[in-house]
Amino acid sequence: MEIKDDEVKKAQVVEARARNISHNVRCTECGSQSIEDSQADIAILLRKLIRDEIRTGKSDKEIYKKLEEDYGETVLYAPKFDLQTAALWLSPLLVAGAAGGMWAYNKHRQKTNVHIMALNLVRGVPLTPKEKETMLDLLTPPPLQGVTPSSLWSRWRGW
Repeated sequence: MEIKDDEVKKAQVVEARARNISHNVRCTECGSQSIEDSQADIAILLRKLIRDEIRTGKSDKEIYKKLEEDYGETVLYAPKFDLQTAALWLSPLLVAGAAGGMWAYNKHRQKTNVHIMALNLVRGVPLTPKEKETMLDLLTPPPLQGVTPSSLWSRWRGW
């Protein structure tokens, strides 16, 4: 009776491991289903292969490696991180970083936008003395040293 219980427990362990591995392996015929969910001939063969490999004492990593070697990396639902897949794995972070940078730039630009300050002045919103000073500093052009508008005009025209 005890021997039978041990065999049942071993069979349950093999079945649980096989199902776990099968859920993480893509059916090569279907493409969108795991071999656990697929009824394609290749999926049935792969499930049998996985159970046989477990019974021979191979670890899950060894089974995944064998499947990857035989059928390619696309057979696994979770491809490994390497130089070829780095752009794919990191692209969400790059997009999020770019979006965050654009958002921060726009927020900074809104706070320092002279046109908004000028609009507030036109609308009659009173500005503080510091805001007035900042606005005048930004809107006043720097003095031209030794250059008059007429000399600039003559240089442009080539005289």
